[in-house]
Amino acid sequence: MTSSDTIFIKASPKTVFRLAEAVERWPELLPHYRYVTLLGRQGNVRTVKMAASRDGIPVSWTSLLTPLPRQNKIRFHHIRGVTKGMDVEWRLRKERGGTHVEIYHELRLGWPPLLRNVGEYVIARFFIHNIAGKTLRRIKQLAENS
Repeated sequence: MTSSDTIFIKASPKTVFRLAEAVERWPELLPHYRYVTLLGRQGNVRTVKMAASRDGIPVSWTSLLTPLPRQNKIRFHHIRGVTKGMDVEWRLRKERGGTHVEIYHELRLGWPPLLRNVGEYVIARFFIHNIAGKTLRRIKQLAENS
């Protein structure tokens, strides 16, 4: 299942990228994030354990984070948690007056077909969109006020 969340931010791609890539600071910047722990680093790829709250419901996962500043992209590959195998890509596109930001999710659960379809729908609609939407709105607020 693929899905995306988008927002327009009246700030440069560089400003948005700086905030989006600094995941270790997200718990202090984004109220719905409980913690982000750096587990390791290999070159420019960081392994991070991330935890957020979906309106009081705790969720966590571990990702490989790859910043691609020349492409204005940040990639996450989930390696642990319910969303193991999910690929997430932040795509920043310069537009007149600011930056169009898309968080693209590609979720493929390794579950039996019926459970997989229901699980992907519930996870995408109930958790991913909620958390990604909150993240985008807060990054917008921070970028536009910096």
